[in-house]
Amino acid sequence: MDIDSLIASRRTVYPSQFLKGDIPDESILQLLENANMAPTHKMTQPWIFKVYKNLQKSVLADRMVDAIKKNNPTDSRLDFKTKKIYDKCNMSNSIIGIFMKRSTTVSIPEWEEIASVAMAVQNIWLTCAAKQIGCYWSSPKFTKHMDSFFDLSSDERCLGFMYLGKFNHNSLPIKQRTSIKSKIEWLV
Repeated sequence: MDIDSLIASRRTVYPSQFLKGDIPDESILQLLENANMAPTHKMTQPWIFKVYKNLQKSVLADRMVDAIKKNNPTDSRLDFKTKKIYDKCNMSNSIIGIFMKRSTTVSIPEWEEIASVAMAVQNIWLTCAAKQIGCYWSSPKFTKHMDSFFDLSSDERCLGFMYLGKFNHNSLPIKQRTSIKSKIEWLV
């Protein structure tokens, strides 16, 4: 697939759309190798990834539910949110935790470090589309209450989770976007 078609076919694929089947560790490693090639100012490479598979997906789901319950105990939608977390984790073949480590050796604005991690995630997303893997990036606000579970230092933070499952990207139509021409001002 050429790069233009690959970019156009990239989609958010939710866990409820995933097909049955295993994603080999070698494929996940390739996703992360491609993520590692993202642009990064002064080569800080601020991304860190944690891969949750098998039983560890359940442990992660339990900790997510604990964080929601601890920080929103009176939420009227707590049962719904809890079920949704367990369902997403169970339907996913693998989950990649997405983390940012701020540089302490060079002065880089935080937004540039976040942008670098987002570009690494885009590389994962494009690789998923090329390898018939569905993925969904979720960045729930309760992750800020999970630092001890993630074993993060003060210069690290969670930017969300990428849920992965088998998927046939050819089955989705290309979504129509507003013309780029309406978003360009040529200054010549």
